[in-house]
Amino acid sequence: MESSNCLKDFFKYASFNVLGMLGLSCYILADTFFVSKGLGTNGLTALNLAIPFYSFIHGSGLMIGMGGGTKYSIQKSQGAHQQANHTFTNAVFLAACFAVVFILIGIFLAGPVIGLFTSDRDVFAMSETYLRVIMLFAPAFLMNNVLLCFVRNDGAPQLSMAAMICGSLSNIVLDWFFIFPCQMGIFGAVFATGLAPIVSMLILSPHFIRRKNQFHFTKCRPDRIRIIQILSSGIPSLVTEVSSGIVMIVFNSIILTLEGNVGVAAYGVIANLSLVIISIYTGIAQGIQPITSRSYGTGNYHTAKQILRYAMTSMLIISAAIYVFVFLGAEQITSIFNSEHNALLQEIASNGLRLYFIACPFAGFNVIISMYFTSTEYPRPAHIISILRGFLIIIPMAFLLSAAGKIHGIWCSFPATEFIVVIIGILFYQASKKRKKA
Repeated sequence: MESSNCLKDFFKYASFNVLGMLGLSCYILADTFFVSKGLGTNGLTALNLAIPFYSFIHGSGLMIGMGGGTKYSIQKSQGAHQQANHTFTNAVFLAACFAVVFILIGIFLAGPVIGLFTSDRDVFAMSETYLRVIMLFAPAFLMNNVLLCFVRNDGAPQLSMAAMICGSLSNIVLDWFFIFPCQMGIFGAVFATGLAPIVSMLILSPHFIRRKNQFHFTKCRPDRIRIIQILSSGIPSLVTEVSSGIVMIVFNSIILTLEGNVGVAAYGVIANLSLVIISIYTGIAQGIQPITSRSYGTGNYHTAKQILRYAMTSMLIISAAIYVFVFLGAEQITSIFNSEHNALLQEIASNGLRLYFIACPFAGFNVIISMYFTSTEYPRPAHIISILRGFLIIIPMAFLLSAAGKIHGIWCSFPATEFIVVIIGILFYQASKKRKKA
């Protein structure tokens, strides 16, 4: 009976969260599609230069939300409701601090930052506009991520999913409306994206209006120790998101020297599809977090491990299906974003898709095992895994393999990195079994 309930909880939380994360990832995919149709290769290049910086905002929101949500779930399961409220209040304070920093960057540094990556006047103008506006919407993105995580940990995964999907759907509709009927260009694309988290928070609002929420603001000063705990638990989520942005910047720089703007546009197709696929693994990982944290908080370590097994099995089945789809449909996927029917872009992106997504099962394992460590208050292995796959291995691997295999080497650096980190993750998991609270 316990195993049956465990499986039911897993499917409930994981399925809702995967659907929600897929919806959330469509923010950028919708931009990619409509920008490619409305603004061509230059627009796609400009978008790909600016998008990595969105990862910093999204990653910061996830760090605060996942870190605070994990701590909140453990405290709630232990009956420490006042402490759980303090955690929520400190998480909102952190989000506000990060929002101020991003707004200042958007106002004063958008142009200089984009100028580091392109001298093309048209591409620069579009990228600068996208970056400045997305930074000014940072408060909405940050608060939305915090509320999504806390609502999910508050026993309402369906509402969290609905909010993410509705936000994404609004972005798709507004993207089309602003770019085509309104002819607002790149500003229309980023404005639609910025409105999406606002729509998402409106969907979440009944949870508070009807007083279903068990977390509340409470009068307390910012607590340094609590803030450190939130950040520590959330760092793997931040590193996962931020590293994707940094890797995109590095890849863009290398690809510009190898294939020029067309190569960057082709990578834009691959990178944005990658965001969607990785969101599936992130959805599974974030879906198991509330159950794993709750089980850990009550001392039920067997259930926590059982949930991990369900997650890994699901990930392997999904990975196999994804790779078959990408391998057989690479040309068709590329053509969706190749509105100018550029033959070179078609060739580079199609070959890249088949090589890049060999990484699927390895990346899925690493994302899920990191969240498992974080959810059971064992964050150090999660930190190491995230940093290795995000910075320390993939960047040198990109330079090494691109020197040896040119553009094909770039595509292979991602699966090579994820495979190496899987081995390290398995070693960490074996070591974690020796801990009292595994």
